[in-house]
Amino acid sequence: MTRHPGLGRLTAGLATATVLCLTATGCVTVHGELEVLPGAKKSEAAQALKDFTDAYNAADKAFDPALDADRVTGSLGAINQAGLKARQTYNPDGNKAHKPLVLDDATYVIPKKAGWPRWFLADTDSNRDQDGGKLDTRWLVVFVRTGPDALWKAAYLGVLPASQVPEFTLDGDGLATPVKPQDDELAVAPADLSASYTGYLQNGSPDVFTPSTSTSGWRETRRTTRRAGFSYQYIDQPLTGSTFAPLGLRTEDGGALVFFNSKHFERQVAAKGLRPEVNPDVKALLTGEVNSTLTKERVSSQLVHVPPRAAGAGSGADTGSGGKVRMLNRLPGLIAAKGE
Repeated sequence: MTRHPGLGRLTAGLATATVLCLTATGCVTVHGELEVLPGAKKSEAAQALKDFTDAYNAADKAFDPALDADRVTGSLGAINQAGLKARQTYNPDGNKAHKPLVLDDATYVIPKKAGWPRWFLADTDSNRDQDGGKLDTRWLVVFVRTGPDALWKAAYLGVLPASQVPEFTLDGDGLATPVKPQDDELAVAPADLSASYTGYLQNGSPDVFTPSTSTSGWRETRRTTRRAGFSYQYIDQPLTGSTFAPLGLRTEDGGALVFFNSKHFERQVAAKGLRPEVNPDVKALLTGEVNSTLTKERVSSQLVHVPPRAAGAGSGADTGSGGKVRMLNRLPGLIAAKGE
């Protein structure tokens, strides 16, 4: 075997440099994976919001999912694409009632973090509500970018009354603090929210959510749903991988505002001689033939406030939610259906 003494010294030198890089504050790789940076510049964030809105409006006007497919991702993307596909099926000439979406008065909440994906929150005012009063809402849109050459894509949408948008923890540069998936300072770690929510819907445990129409109310609705000749079954599954990862920001009260996803199946079985109803949206996304059974598949994104762990452990801290996770908004959408 031919020996190369110089190569050994070079390899050792590179190893030493790597160790120093990994341990030194602020050291970066050539791609910037280790440097802590703002998720986006404000001008970049504003352009991302405009690009998304323009693409959304074009797709909604034509009922053509291809026109905004590269500007949406995650659960918002799945819901958007399935909805457009369905409407295109029974409205091939487009959306005659199209009203352009306007998102203005934007505030950009930009976290500082290392590596990819990078992301930010756009707190906007839409033209889909009434300005002022109880019906005035804010649209919170989360944009994600998976790499230096990737496009910004909208991954989450939460709609809240203006009074419920929290104060975010900001540093001296006005940058927000992202929450780690396994953050042990919160009552429930963001990475555990999807499993906690779907587990609660299935069997009532863990009981970590405050009562609401999307938690205890939904369980009660399922329990009491009755229709002669039909039975209903529900399956809830966590949804956390890849583009469906939870994202959260620290809030001034010590907790966090967190977006997370879940998947839900509703199976309807009819008695002999009956058949489940199939509406146009279901029919457009249907595989198989509906004889006696119809299974609907939905994805859902949730926006919650998670209190600090001290409150969850009963320290007496006042979070307004008794130390439990508070559901602020839920956005579900049908993505598929199967007949049997």
